[in-house]
This record gives sequence, C-alpha cells and structure tokens, in this order.
Amino acid sequence: MSARIGVVTFPGSLDDGDAARAVRLAGAEAVRLWHGDADLRGVDAVVLPGGFSYGDYLRCGAIARFAPVMQTIVGAARDGLPVLGICNGFQILCEAHLLPGALTRNEHLHFRNRDQVLRVEATGTAWTNAFQPGQEILIPVKNGEGRYVADRHTLDQLEAEGRVVARYVDGNPNGSQRDIAAVSNAAGNVVGIMPHPEHAVEALTGPSLDGLGFFTSILKHLAGAPA
Repeated sequence: MSARIGVVTFPGSLDDGDAARAVRLAGAEAVRLWHGDADLRGVDAVVLPGGFSYGDYLRCGAIARFAPVMQTIVGAARDGLPVLGICNGFQILCEAHLLPGALTRNEHLHFRNRDQVLRVEATGTAWTNAFQPGQEILIPVKNGEGRYVADRHTLDQLEAEGRVVARYVDGNPNGSQRDIAAVSNAAGNVVGIMPHPEHAVEALTGPSLDGLGFFTSILKHLAGAPA
C-alpha cells in the first residue's frame, strides 16, 4: 500500500494542486484535506501548501493557525507526524509555534519570483534525507513576506542543533537572516521552507527536478519508520 500524504486546502491556497501532483509523482497517494475539517483521514504525513490563506488579511498564516485542521495537525506533529510547510505553509507553522521565528515583509519591500539556488544543510529530516549534505538545488521562490527572522539566541540554537535545513545561495531574495530558506523542529519531522519544491518536479514546467527530493524523502522516511 502506498503512503498517504495529506495536502491541506485553505481559502486562498494557490499551490495545493501542485503539491498534490508532486506527491503523486513521488509515488504516494495525495489525500486532500479541508481547512474546516479536523479529521486527517489517517494520513502518514501532511503538506501545508503555498498561497494566501484567508487572504493574509491579518498576518500571513495568523488566521490559518486557528483552522480546525490545524488544531489536529499541531497535536499530531508534536507526536511525530511529518509535516512540510511550503511558503504560506511555513508561515502557518511559525504562527502555530511548531517552528521558531517568523516570516516578515521582504527587506526590499518587493515581491520576488525567480528560480533560486539553495544549499541543503540538513539531511537528517523526514523531508530532506534524499539529498546530500551541501547539495545545491534549483527551485522557484515567490514571496512578498518571506524574510525569516528570529532573535540571536534562536538563530544560534538553530545553527548549533543543525536545524537550518537550507540556505539561499547566489543571492538572498528576501533578506532572510543568515540566508535561511528552511528550518526544522528539533525532532526533524516538521520542516518549513520558503521556496517551492513542488514547482520543480517535472522537466516541462520546472527549472529542474530538484524539488522532487523533498517528496521522495518522506517516502524513504516512512518506509523506515516503525509501524
């Protein structure tokens, strides 16, 4: 039986269809989850996709953090459920305190949409074990509020614990502190990434196939996880 990966749709989600397609291309079953339904339908992992949940009318992710589905995801993630937050999903994970820090307005106050080189720093997470440490990958970035910030103690702790998952290379598109593009929780089952791996899974539409590694990683993780 193939792994079942949930993909949440919030009002304003833009990339839930792309995330579901990436899951299928990796070889798993994509299970669509609705923001207003607290039932995770027995999925093995969850993806929080990019977009503008609830219109970003307060702060990005601040309203989505209180959605019924998130109430269940928060508890399940703390019990070990793998969760990947992409762009707006990363913002939601920070608002839900599953990840430290915050995502704020880009330092230059402009929206950025371009193909971006990242260096994968941490390969021990549920979502990055298919990569090699230091591997450089090319995936799209598209955000207006993607600047990762945290206090110095938190940043130092992330560095010391190996929880900086990826950094921007060849230019920082949003002014993120220490060029941070992705971070994880201490257990490594929760990862937030600002660029979009789900847009780099097919030669026809992406700048590379590098994003597929995030989705094959979770299958590798689940295959080795205890029943």
